Amino acid sequence: MKIITNVWNFTTQQGSVITIGTFDGVHLGHQKIIEKIIDSGQKNDLIPTIFTFFPHPKMILQPNTAPKQIQTIEEKAIMLQNLGIQQLVIQSFDKNFADLSPEDFVKMILVEKLQVKKIIIGYDHRFGKDRTANITDLQHFGKKYNFEVEEIPAQEINEVAVSSTKIRKALEEGKIPEANAYLGYFFSFSGEVIHGKKLGKKLTFPTANIKLSANYKLIPKDGVYAIFTIMNGKKIFGMMNIGNNPTIDGKQSSIEVHFFDFESDLYGKNLTIYLYKYIREEQKFVSIEALKHQLEKDEITIRNVFSSDKKNLKKISNP
Repeated sequence: MKIITNVWNFTTQQGSVITIGTFDGVHLGHQKIIEKIIDSGQKNDLIPTIFTFFPHPKMILQPNTAPKQIQTIEEKAIMLQNLGIQQLVIQSFDKNFADLSPEDFVKMILVEKLQVKKIIIGYDHRFGKDRTANITDLQHFGKKYNFEVEEIPAQEINEVAVSSTKIRKALEEGKIPEANAYLGYFFSFSGEVIHGKKLGKKLTFPTANIKLSANYKLIPKDGVYAIFTIMNGKKIFGMMNIGNNPTIDGKQSSIEVHFFDFESDLYGKNLTIYLYKYIREEQKFVSIEALKHQLEKDEITIRNVFSSDKKNLKKISNP
């Protein structure tokens, strides 16, 4: 897949079929549009292209209310490539770009730089300065600049009943199976294993402390989770705590993972953690011994979760 980070310096002779959007999460609704893009590209000898933005427009225009993202830009790129997209335009969203008029965006970028021959877009898509243009304007520009516009109707989009907002809400409420079902894959995050307080080792539950690679990545609800990772092609199961460790008067939030039946030095390594199920809320215990006892119960609970879900685990194919 070709990744274009500076469209102004890009040139091509081959026509493209394009869709436009932030595509946070690349969920089942997005995947339906992507299938159309790829199919149209194959039938018409056009490059299947996604035009997306980074940072998310709200990070620039409304930084105080901008939502955390389901995926990092790197995670998004990998997934789009795996789905068959051949060209990804990552437009730097700044105030200069935000000030482009709808026609300038279409003419100068889509037509002149990307050689667009077809755009497949949702019925409610808006674009250009202050998002003033709509699908009717795009169809007008299509006639003027000789490209086709295929509208995805409301009924077709609503059939999937998925949105990035719904997925964020599910993750923030600890509804992991629901979020995973909307996404069509396991929600995950990646980061480097760093040194922590080493309390887990004293509790006989040594943990890998994960430092996320991007501060704009959404972190689910605080609490204990059933998780897994992939190391050397093998699934390693375990449990994870997100929170500030109130029993030991923790001041900062952390992500700590304990892997079952696993011993290895992971410091400095990058891991991807896949979330399977939310188990319980984080809580403050009366003593370290009480905390250790609860961790032992959590391990039994989570091992039973994975044991009872063997059929579903065999279906895991996306990691």
